[in-house]
Amino acid sequence: MLTVRYFAGARAAANGTSSETVSAASLDDLIQVLTDRHGERLALVLKAASFLVDGLACHDRTVPLPAGATIDVLPPFAGG
Repeated sequence: MLTVRYFAGARAAANGTSSETVSAASLDDLIQVLTDRHGERLALVLKAASFLVDGLACHDRTVPLPAGATIDVLPPFAGG
């Protein structure tokens, strides 16, 4: 099982959920599970999001995720 934590717009798109547990083998699998669970609004955020796996940026969405990992979902941030 993985712990998924949502930040900013990702949290809003996940209906206010701040964290949840999910079973997935890779980020691609995780994205599909989360889209099935929360819908298209979150799917749009996930397409542009960055992911941290146990605090480290992960750019390859096909790499196997370690069991028990914490995945942070970081949508693009706006600011000035």
